[in-house]
Amino acid sequence: MAAKKTTLIFQFKIILLDSSPKIWRRIQLLETATFWDLHIAIQEAMGWQNYHLHQFELAQPNTLGLLRVGMIELDEEPSPEGGEATSWETLIAAYFTRPGITSTYEYDFGDGWEHEVLLDGIFIKEGNKKYPTCIAGERACPPEDCGGIWGFYNLLEILRTPSHEEYDEMTEWIKDYGTKNQPYGPEFFDSTKVKFSDPKKSLEVALSYLKSL
Repeated sequence: MAAKKTTLIFQFKIILLDSSPKIWRRIQLLETATFWDLHIAIQEAMGWQNYHLHQFELAQPNTLGLLRVGMIELDEEPSPEGGEATSWETLIAAYFTRPGITSTYEYDFGDGWEHEVLLDGIFIKEGNKKYPTCIAGERACPPEDCGGIWGFYNLLEILRTPSHEEYDEMTEWIKDYGTKNQPYGPEFFDSTKVKFSDPKKSLEVALSYLKSL
């Protein structure tokens, strides 16, 4: 009888660059995941809402070039020497080959939210646990469209200053990023509350958008 194939789990630590104190998450995905699957998992673990474009940038094995992985035009051919590749056709295991490898992940090219993506462990899957999963993290994700990391810290300063001329406006605006039971708070994060959706459905929407261009 053939031995049962071992399934590996890839564990990543995601850190929002220039955040202080650090805003971070630790997530786990199956080895069969694509960069699109990783993108959606980061979105949902961090708390982003996938409104904007994204890209990963990482070193290619055995070359000096950088590979950008994201949503490229459907009529473009990914270059074998590097350049660009579609995230839904590129497996994470092809580039994250050992713990310690890092990538940058940028979300929203206007606000420029940059993250470090570190593969910090590879494990054997045990039991019937479902993936992806978020196992740890600290601090709330900044709200969408608040002007990047420095705009975020300016927003927090306004919210701490009732005498600020924008205090009332920003206090009302930030309500959209909380819930009835948990108003938005920059220090709040609960990994058990993270829910992951089917990345295939979001990919269908994205591909439909690309085809309409």
